[in-house]
Amino acid sequence: MEILKRIILIFFGFGSGVVISAGVFALIATIGIVPRMAEKTKTVRHIPIYEDAITLGGFVGSLAMFLNFSLPGGKIIAVLFSLCIGIFFGELAVSLAEVLNVFPIFMRRFRMKKGLRIFIPAIALGKCLGSLLYFLITGFYSSF
Repeated sequence: MEILKRIILIFFGFGSGVVISAGVFALIATIGIVPRMAEKTKTVRHIPIYEDAITLGGFVGSLAMFLNFSLPGGKIIAVLFSLCIGIFFGELAVSLAEVLNVFPIFMRRFRMKKGLRIFIPAIALGKCLGSLLYFLITGFYSSF
């Protein structure tokens, strides 16, 4: 009976991970983030590679939630892996904001005429600092 319970949990857990990653893929495809980023970086011919990498990342991420494994290479590989994840989510957030015209609306509402070149890196640095505080200082957020 215990084995059946574990099999059902694995089935539902993996299925939910696949559904969530499919939703993220649908968002990325609908908004057109991959072609837009490829256009900006002048690497349009590599779009199929980008799409395959995103799909493979979602699949491996779903598997990683259930498999107990460690990255070979220890902390150095973990730091590089985390950096790649951070870059991906940062690009995703900025692309999403650009597509939805968040920055022009924000600038108009707050009557900002200058400073966008400082504003965007300030957001990125604030997010980076918050992440570092969360991961490096034990109990930092629980003290608030």
